[in-house]
Amino acid sequence: MEINTHNAEILLSAANKSHYPQDELPEIALAGRSNVGKSSFINTMLNRKNLARTSGKPGKTQLLNFFNIDDKMRFVDVPGYGYARVSKKEREKWGCMIEEYLTTRGNLRAVVSLVDLRHDPSADDVQMYEFLKYYEIPVIIVATKADKIPRGKWNKHESAIKKKLNFDPSDDFILFSSVSKAGMDQAWDAILEKL
Repeated sequence: MEINTHNAEILLSAANKSHYPQDELPEIALAGRSNVGKSSFINTMLNRKNLARTSGKPGKTQLLNFFNIDDKMRFVDVPGYGYARVSKKEREKWGCMIEEYLTTRGNLRAVVSLVDLRHDPSADDVQMYEFLKYYEIPVIIVATKADKIPRGKWNKHESAIKKKLNFDPSDDFILFSSVSKAGMDQAWDAILEKL
């Protein structure tokens, strides 16, 4: 499938099922901690400066944001998890919203689960990966901010993340940098393969 990434726009934001787009377009969800670089990942993948708004304030995405890409597929940005400044009640509400989307959406083809290459995965990252494996949802692990680590240490960090996640070698693992665009082609290959 050829995708013209320049033909991308934010379509809508949804709080629950009744707001989801009603069609058959395949969707790729993006999940990760609040400051892992999800917006930067979306902008880099779509060659746009600020289609997905990056914010100095983590936890800004509070709804499911659907991005239409060339009328052929969608990215769905789910609220970042693990952000402390949000009340427990808010967090539970987000949790239900994300869970409802991930477990009931027929259009969903895979989840890009973003982790920060510089740090061991958090308990939330591990939980997300286990959740996706439990529901047999195809997952692509993208380790962001690779430019912040010397290339010689990439393998060490990758091994640490895989170990902590109890990574399944049949899943994709991609080192990514929105600064150097490293990993962008591999990420597209992995995504298009899932469609």
